[in-house]
Amino acid sequence: MTTTNPNTHSSRVAVVTGGGRGIGLAVGRWFLAHGYRVALLDYDTATLDKTIAELDLPDTVIGLHCDVSDPTQVGDAAKAVIARFGRVDALVNNAGVAVFKTALTTTFDEWRHVLGTNLDGTFLCTQVFGALMSDAGSGAIVNVASISGLRASTLRVAYGTSKAAIIHLTKQYAVELGNAGVRVNVIAPGPVETEMAKLVHSVAIRSDYYDTIPLGRYGTPEEMANAIGFLCSDDASFINGQVIAVDGGFDAAGVGLPTLRKGLAARHAEQTESATPGSAS
Repeated sequence: MTTTNPNTHSSRVAVVTGGGRGIGLAVGRWFLAHGYRVALLDYDTATLDKTIAELDLPDTVIGLHCDVSDPTQVGDAAKAVIARFGRVDALVNNAGVAVFKTALTTTFDEWRHVLGTNLDGTFLCTQVFGALMSDAGSGAIVNVASISGLRASTLRVAYGTSKAAIIHLTKQYAVELGNAGVRVNVIAPGPVETEMAKLVHSVAIRSDYYDTIPLGRYGTPEEMANAIGFLCSDDASFINGQVIAVDGGFDAAGVGLPTLRKGLAARHAEQTESATPGSAS
């Protein structure tokens, strides 16, 4: 892992939920590369323990089992972070779950499970860790929403609604916590090459995304981490209450990219042919 000056932010502490893998782990690695001490929270104990063992940085990283939808577990996690590191400077609310079913077949239990983790978890962690930063008079919080919170798509009635709510929740906190010197922002990732995406995105779904995203590919966890890290850094010291779509242009695009691409390809072929010596006029 490439690191910058390890003493630059040696006293700073970052808390990352859903930190055992995927985007959360990439975010944790970003903070470590920038000299932070890191607390990774995750519901999946086995995955978290494996990650902590692989990182093998006992002085700068702790792993805490935590169901972010449970107020008691969130409170206990905060106490553990303070007991170990003494402060919190950044919080990344990344933990999330999804149920991919049609709107009318999504059960209330599934609805509550998704909103409980994604929305309630963001609320609970911000209430607890945000209070610590507010008392200290500084800090940064970045919530991880989704492009599904900005534009509707099929099979995401619970997931998309939870992410849209997170975007507005971010603005509510930004207005109030900003007065205490704590900035709150949110990113809306497009499709990202994670283990979850590999499990639930069929070939057809991936093709649909490629057809709609101007950059024509999925993002990487590291690209999400770079955006999150920037928003937590001093370089973003006057950015508050903003949603940044880290999506390759997905949110900006409408329909018609496949047709556009076919047209561009045809024109390119025509231009190439006309420019070739000896071609027919």
